[in-house]
Amino acid sequence: MKGVLLVNLGSPKSTDPKDVKTYLGEFLMDERVIDLPKFFRTILVKGIVLNTRPKKSAEAYSKIWWDEGSPLIVLSERLQEGIDKQTSVPVSLAMRYGQPTIKSGLQELHDKGVDEVLLVPLYPQFAMATTETILVLAEELRREHFPEMAFTTLPPFYNHPDYVTVLSRSIGEKLDEFDYDHLLFSYHGVPERHIRKSDITNSHCKIDGSCCQTPSKAHQFCYRHQCFETTRGVAKTLGLKEGTYSTSFQSRLGFDPWLKPYTDRTVEKLGLEGTKKLAVVSPAFVSDCLETLEEINMEAREIFEESGGDDFMFIPCLNDREDWVKTMSRWIDEWAHQSEKVNA
Repeated sequence: MKGVLLVNLGSPKSTDPKDVKTYLGEFLMDERVIDLPKFFRTILVKGIVLNTRPKKSAEAYSKIWWDEGSPLIVLSERLQEGIDKQTSVPVSLAMRYGQPTIKSGLQELHDKGVDEVLLVPLYPQFAMATTETILVLAEELRREHFPEMAFTTLPPFYNHPDYVTVLSRSIGEKLDEFDYDHLLFSYHGVPERHIRKSDITNSHCKIDGSCCQTPSKAHQFCYRHQCFETTRGVAKTLGLKEGTYSTSFQSRLGFDPWLKPYTDRTVEKLGLEGTKKLAVVSPAFVSDCLETLEEINMEAREIFEESGGDDFMFIPCLNDREDWVKTMSRWIDEWAHQSEKVNA
């Protein structure tokens, strides 16, 4: 029997600093998020970050928290419920950090008799701190608790025509309401070393402005390339004019070089250079979360207005849009039916 496990990032249980500290501890101690040797990672996270950041993060979460709970969790649940109604196989939901866990999601499918699972990391682009850490943990859990299960993984869909079409439509609908000067595609940032670590050629990714445009098998795991390809696909679909859109990277942490240009500095620069109407979308996420609702819709908006901008439009993630639910459901059914043909 086949089934699907959707996996998103996760969220604190509440906005209480204690719950935020627990969540941040699990998240930041992941060796694929902060890729330092465990000794140094422990000193940084448990000795410094968890003694300073939880209160500030809790305040940020409180600004965007819904009556139903964490927006990311609520929106992920709505997506799962919508897909489950439209597919021919059971669909469960899990979070990489926090609740519900990947183990509980696999257990739910196991209890329904599922022994062939399609893992769906809810990230359009591949990154070691997102897709890879989900797949590694899922495989560890399979070996230890569900050895009879077989896994298939939905590949990154950053350039899948169906995804690009739905994403473009969601952006275009908002732009029709907004006479914008500039559209900014803001992706979650990662340290530059993550790009090099994910380079299966060990030589292609130089982050020099040209490697992402030069064909290479390294692009299969290159987050930077896949982000720029998402922007390119949407720009082509919407017929955006050169100079009216750009790509940036948000949410950097620490002092090491992260992917550039940085979103906060880009927003400030646009305002200072005379851009009056700015629209921002964050296509590294499919569900709105702290990084979109607070960092973009609040912080970036404030930076833009303080830099001379007049109007700021936040473009929501795909969330549980009907066309996105239908697209995901179709992908799942195609996998289920193809698997049936192979087994037959």
